[in-house]
Amino acid sequence: MRAFKAGVSLPYHFILPPLLFAGPFCLALGLTLPLVRFEKLYFFEETPSLIGIIATLWRDGSLLLAVLVALFSAVFPVAKLLVVFYEAAAKRNGEATGKGLLSSFIPLLSKWSMMDVLLVALVIVAAKSSGVANAFTQPGLWFYAASALTVTVTHYLLQLRGSTVAQ
Repeated sequence: MRAFKAGVSLPYHFILPPLLFAGPFCLALGLTLPLVRFEKLYFFEETPSLIGIIATLWRDGSLLLAVLVALFSAVFPVAKLLVVFYEAAAKRNGEATGKGLLSSFIPLLSKWSMMDVLLVALVIVAAKSSGVANAFTQPGLWFYAASALTVTVTHYLLQLRGSTVAQ
């Protein structure tokens, strides 16, 4: 039986599995649940999800915008999740794997993680200030933000574990 270093290995065994589960779960909900609710004239209501927004952009002929939104809000987060899962699997026994090519992409992808949350917040502020519609956040936005934060924390903990083991 392997001895645990006090304060280093034991918490990872309890913290990492729930974080590795929560990241993709929250991302799936963030992509499919409504992000924002727009109310117009008290009769009309729209609650688009991120996947719905991409599909609407594509259907309306805004192909470049649809591809960009899909890339930054769906493909990059999924790629980030896959790299974090790869790191977790490579370091599952606590061995240090060093800073690999895949691991170096995480900071680049992390810079875009909260961009969609910021953009939706700006849309809500713009809708409220223009008087065209009332806008309210919906669970999809919070799940999307939770996914971005969860995957970032997981990556940080994996890096911390790798650097602690390497010492």
